[in-house]
Amino acid sequence: MFLTSNRASVEKYPGNRMLGWRPFISTGKWGPYVWKTYKQVYDEVLCIASALRAHGTQPGARVGIYGSNCPQWIVAMQACSAQSLICVPLYDTLAHNQRICNILIILCSAGPGAVNYIIDHAEIDFVFVQDKKVKELLNSECTHASRLKLIISFTSLTEEEKDKAITIGVKSFSWNDFLQLMTVDDVYISFLPLAHILDRMIEEYFFHKGASVGFYHGDINELRDDLMLLKPTFLAGVPRVFERIHEGKECCKSLPISLSLLPGVLKALEELNPVRRRVFDMLYKHKLNWMMQGYKHKDASPLADLLAFRKVKARLGGRIRLIVSGGAPLSREKVDNVTCNYNVVLGMTESCGLATIGFPDEMSLIGSVGSAFVYTELRLEEVPEMGYDPLGDPPHGEICLRGKTSFAGYYKNPELTSETMRDGWLHTGDIGEMLPNGAIKVIDRKKNLIKLSQGEYVAVEYLEKVYCITPIIEDIWVYGDSFKSAVVAVVVPNEENTKRWAEQNGYRGSFSELCSLSQLQEHIILELRSTAERNKLRGFEYIKGIIVEEKPFEFQKDLLTPTMKKRRDQLLKKYKVNLKSHSLIISTREI
Repeated sequence: MFLTSNRASVEKYPGNRMLGWRPFISTGKWGPYVWKTYKQVYDEVLCIASALRAHGTQPGARVGIYGSNCPQWIVAMQACSAQSLICVPLYDTLAHNQRICNILIILCSAGPGAVNYIIDHAEIDFVFVQDKKVKELLNSECTHASRLKLIISFTSLTEEEKDKAITIGVKSFSWNDFLQLMTVDDVYISFLPLAHILDRMIEEYFFHKGASVGFYHGDINELRDDLMLLKPTFLAGVPRVFERIHEGKECCKSLPISLSLLPGVLKALEELNPVRRRVFDMLYKHKLNWMMQGYKHKDASPLADLLAFRKVKARLGGRIRLIVSGGAPLSREKVDNVTCNYNVVLGMTESCGLATIGFPDEMSLIGSVGSAFVYTELRLEEVPEMGYDPLGDPPHGEICLRGKTSFAGYYKNPELTSETMRDGWLHTGDIGEMLPNGAIKVIDRKKNLIKLSQGEYVAVEYLEKVYCITPIIEDIWVYGDSFKSAVVAVVVPNEENTKRWAEQNGYRGSFSELCSLSQLQEHIILELRSTAERNKLRGFEYIKGIIVEEKPFEFQKDLLTPTMKKRRDQLLKKYKVNLKSHSLIISTREI
């Protein structure tokens, strides 16, 4: 309510006095009136509302307010309205207003018993309370206070009150501490290119909140030093970065993160002795179980965090509370919400950043990009040539966006503008699947569709995503054209796994020499075939031939975009000759 109907008043009268009160001064008397302006109250409401949301409140949650008339009462009430929360007044003397008692159907005695009843009856989880009412709220007779998740005092709390809240398992904050939560103390480390819309929008938001942005010093190989010194609370990257972190593969200079920053989760687990591995698995499953039951990442298992996961955070500076991924789909397997809290978003420059957004701690959204963002409408459009139907089961189609944040068009390129913007809808080129909970999962790309000679359509980006999980593979580019009946690929082997394969099979030599072995090339094709079978790919989606490339695409000029997406035109230009020559290794087995 406050953020809509009262916003006009804030904009028109920002300096006008809005809320006034008489503070108690040291001489034992009440001082003159002190005022807060419309702008000051508005900013305070936003901060309190943001802090409530940061502590897990969801629309429809009940928030109690317990105390006498004061500015904090109004701010708390308006913060509830801003987040679609239900504001429930708490009364310790119900006889004052029998009509309210009848409305609330509260038939109990005055004092702590009344507050106790309301907390239980209304299922209240959060309470704003006047300082002189805190003792009554924490009174032993108020047994249902233990169901509370949070107590925020209008002023401050004594150490005794804080300790008592802890004993019943309730977090407590003073008004000022809660007001500053999750805003000015946040620190973001900027290492993605500022030309990238994801980094740009995050920094704009941090500036809006008065938070801090620290830039890496320019040497990617020493990024870990920046993290240890800056100790950021927020980290953003693109899927290629997090895939490298997850797998523990060696990163190169063009990536905004290196292996020395954070050992891969999988690689680190492999190095544990059997006993420690079992302990880790037990703690992992324990925390996952509590998160699946709805507990937030930070509350699910402090013991598991202490014993198993704190070292992961320590390598990122020790204060990371959220990691955001955007720019391309991030597979469910690469999102490890137990060790680190991930949030995945979908957006593009043409949509001015976010188009959809996931929510931290919401396990049902893992593997998706969340739901439509504020001011954005989203629909799926049929793509018949790829077999995607929004009316199918499940619904599939091209993700189209409409809203206030869509761009006006491409500069001096009306043809491309008309192709992308049709009937007011921005066609993203991403193929999405609508999940039962209303979230969107990106499963394909429309623009990367190839028609083979038999007439079948192949989504090469999807195939790359599937084939890249093959352990022997570091990276892969899938290619096909309308004059051929099969797809082929340029494959970059994983150096560590390649050397392990060579050792197990009696081959020696440098990585470059191993890549030239026909035996390795045949092994890679067989491994790709195995991956295709496990993922139930169709016959024409099987890779029939490969070129083995020892040098990662990242090391080669102009083959990837700043967000680590493949530049297919440049890849084709580089490998076109080899694709038509003897350099292409064809499988000796008929698939």
